Order: sequence, then structure tokens, then C-alpha cells
Amino acid sequence: MRMVDLIEKKKEGFVHTQEEIHFIIDGYVHERIPDYQMSAWMMAVCFQGLNKEETAWLTEEMMYSGDILDLSSIQGVKVDKHSTGGVGDKTSLVLGPMVGACHVPVAKMSGRGLGHTGGTLDKLESIPGFQIQITQDDFIKQVNDCHFSIIGQNANLVPADQKMYALRDVTGTVACIPLIASSIMSKKLAAGTDAILLDVKYGDGAFMKTKEDARLLAQTMIDIGTSLGKDTRAVISDMSQPLGNAIGNTLEVKEAIAALNGQSPDDLLELCLQSASYMLLQAHITNSLEKAREMLEEVIKNKKALNIFAQMVKAQGGSEEYIFNPELFEKAKEVIAVKSPREGYIKDLKAKPLGIVSMKLGGGRETKDDCIDYSVGLILNKKIGDFVQIDEPLVYVHTNSGLSEELKTTIINAYTISTKYVEKRKQVDEIV
Repeated sequence: MRMVDLIEKKKEGFVHTQEEIHFIIDGYVHERIPDYQMSAWMMAVCFQGLNKEETAWLTEEMMYSGDILDLSSIQGVKVDKHSTGGVGDKTSLVLGPMVGACHVPVAKMSGRGLGHTGGTLDKLESIPGFQIQITQDDFIKQVNDCHFSIIGQNANLVPADQKMYALRDVTGTVACIPLIASSIMSKKLAAGTDAILLDVKYGDGAFMKTKEDARLLAQTMIDIGTSLGKDTRAVISDMSQPLGNAIGNTLEVKEAIAALNGQSPDDLLELCLQSASYMLLQAHITNSLEKAREMLEEVIKNKKALNIFAQMVKAQGGSEEYIFNPELFEKAKEVIAVKSPREGYIKDLKAKPLGIVSMKLGGGRETKDDCIDYSVGLILNKKIGDFVQIDEPLVYVHTNSGLSEELKTTIINAYTISTKYVEKRKQVDEIV
């Protein structure tokens, strides 16, 4: 069997056998197949797709490419949540502590930034001292103690996905349903949780551009999880504009902290409350969505969720002082206001260009070896449905390298302004 033949086979639209999928993943993990051939195969998959059986085989091969975590010693129903990624998506930093504060263990593995979207691990590493790699024993102890932990993949857990994840980011093979589904579900299944909630996003700022594609991705992942005995559900949410007001690692952490203090933008808080409510149902804490929401609102009000976040940060080597005093975070050298050229209502706000601006300021990666500047990013002053006057700020740019005319124009062009009234958009469209 030769990799070049399998690339040709998929390029022509033929279906792989289970043995061929094993050959590809095993060969790539053990470095018998080089990056350039794996890139070619993934591009062929982007164009030709994988059927249901191929996707399931790919997921299992990736899942079993390394260790499988045994989390049976964690008390209670372990619930994990995963977002397919979007601009300004910091929901894990908000709903994880909320759910943990309701005594549901949240044992979560997260990833780094992909393309124009930020990664949860990158956000957490903006907290001084925070460690994303801890031992399995410490991970289990932490979840038992404070009901919440977010870690990165260690070298032995789903190594196939670690290699493929980094490669997809720099080869234009991110937005592909079989590759997204197998990447997410191989990590979730290897992580040993009992139930999985998926936040599948669509729109300009997401990898899925339409609600139909988001629904297809959600159902693909639910089928994989259900076939392996996991309670898997999905929220379909709108990412046609950034989530919340902050884009950029430190800025998003500070917005998450504000949310846990009850001072969140409405769209971020609503998505977190709805998603976390389903997680409480999956954990059998309650069978009522209304009761679940009441419990979550209470742990924000009484600061239990904020304290859980601080406990998690401290347990993983970070400074909890930054959680209680977010003004301690390093700030960018300049804050530059980008002002509106006209008056009216914000009719449309494209998330992807704003995510790319943040990346070009240093807040994300253009290549897998790029270093991140945690302090840079954008704070949105106006979103869809808001009224703006001429010369009123649309966005505040936090930068250490100034703001070029090109990036300024990109920001202004991301906005569509109408003279007619525009309603604000709802965040969650449906539950699968």
C-alpha cells in the first residue's frame, strides 16, 4: 500500500477501506508518511468528503492513536463541551465554571487557535503562570476538588489529531466536516467524559457558513458519539458577528471574568446560560431547563462560578489575583479608535475580517510556529442592531504595532450600516 495511491484514490472520489484509513493514520503518527502527503490527502478529503463509515473509522483510528484517559475515579457524570470555533468565542471560560459551581465535573481538553479564530488554550496562557499540561492524576484530583479543569492534549493523547490539527491550520484544510468531526470527537472520546455538548457555529465568523452545514456537522458528531455510548447533543448558534465584544486573548479572558461577575454582553451570557443548562440536564442534576437556568444564574450572582474559575487557575499554576483584579493583565501600548464614516443602524458585521485583523496584530497564528502577543486585539463598540453616529467609534484596536490603513479599512468594511431600523439577532437557533 502506498500513500500516493490513496491520495489519488480519494482525489478521484473513491471510498477508502478501514485498512486504508488505518494505514494513513498509523503511518502519519509514526512518521512514515510526511506532512506534504498528509496535506495532499486532507485537501482531497476537503473536495471529495468522507462517508459515514469512513468518518467513523477515521475518528476511531485517531482516538486510539495514543492513550485513552480513564476518568472513572472522578465522581459524578462528567460533562465536556466543545465549540467548533468562532471569533470572540470564550464560552468555555464562562460556562465551565458555571457548570462546575453546580457540582457537575467539567473535565475538558481544548485546542489552540485555528486560522482567524482564537483557541481556548491561547486565552488561558495569557494568565501569568497558567499551565495547560498537568499530569493525569492532578487533572483527576482537580476535577474532583473544584469540578473544573481545562488542559491541552499531552503527547500521548490523540497524537494523530495533534499533528493533523497543526497542519490543517496552515494548509487551508480547516473547514471540512469530516476532518472537523473526527478531530473533535477523537479528543472528546479519548478524554473519557460521559456526556458531550457541542456548540456548532455557522456564519461569516465560523468554519460552517450556513445553518444547513452546521446541522450536518452536528449530526455527524452526534452519530459518532451515540455509536460509542456517549450522550451527545448540539447547540446550533449564529456566528455571523463576533461573540461578545472582545477579540484577542487577554481581552477575551477579561470579558469572561466580567461575565462571571454578571457584567457580560447579552449575546455571550445568553449562549452560556442556554448551553450550560443542557449540560446540567446531561449530568442529571435536574430534568428542567428552567430550573437549570435558575441554578446557573444563582452561581453567577453569589460569585461561586467566579471562585471556581479562580480555583482552577490557581490549581494549574496561574495567578488567581488576575481573576479577581483583571486590571493587572498586561495592556497593549496603544488603543486606537476606528470611527464610523456614516450614521445609521448596524445591519451586518462580518466576523472573519475582524478575526484576521486581530491575528495580523499578533493575536493569532499565520504559521504553526508563530508566537502570540496576548495583549492585542479588538473591542467592539457597535454590533448588529446598534445605532451609530458619524465619527462615533465602531471598534477600539489594542495594538503594539500601530494600525495600518489597510487594517483600518478592513475594520470599516466589515460593517454594513443602514438608515433603516435593524433588530438584534438571537444567538441560539436550535438544539440537535
